Amino acid sequence: MQNLFKALAKFQQEVPILHKDTKGFSYTYTDLPEIIRVITPYLKANNLGFTQLLEGNQLKTIVFHTESGEMLESSADIPTDTLKGMNQFQILGSAITYMRRYALTSAFGLVTDKDLDGSSIEDKLSRCDTEEELAQIFNQLDASDKTKFKVKFTERKEQLNVK
Repeated sequence: MQNLFKALAKFQQEVPILHKDTKGFSYTYTDLPEIIRVITPYLKANNLGFTQLLEGNQLKTIVFHTESGEMLESSADIPTDTLKGMNQFQILGSAITYMRRYALTSAFGLVTDKDLDGSSIEDKLSRCDTEEELAQIFNQLDASDKTKFKVKFTERKEQLNVK
C-alpha cells in the first residue's frame, strides 16, 4: 500500500479546494461533473484512478494506484427515502449521484467548503512550496476570506522567498 498512500498524499497536497457553486433549494454544493473535471489531471499526475460500482443497495468506491495495482475500497448504503414529486427511478438516480459525490470527497480527502475555517487555509499554506501554489489558493478564496487571510499569505510568501 506504500505506493498508493504516497500518491494519495501527494494528490491531496496538490488538488485545489472545490467551491460549492451549484445551488440546491437552500444550500450550495459542488456537483459531480465539476469534482471529476477538477480532480482528473491530479489523479493522472499521481497515477491514481477510481471506479464506483453498484452492489445491491450499496455504492462501492475503489481508489487504485495505476502502476502498483494497490487499492482501497469503501462501501456506503444508497438511501431510498421518498422525495416529494419524484418517482422511484428519479429518487434512485438522485441518491446514486449524491452518494458518488460524497464518496469521492471522502475517499480522496477533498475539501469542498467555500467557507473554510482558518486552520484549513493555514494547513494548505504550510504545504505550499511555490508562490504559484500560494496564488492558486488565494485566488480560490472569496473576498472576505482574502481580506481575513492576507497577512498569512504574505508571511508564507516571505518564508518561501527566504529559502
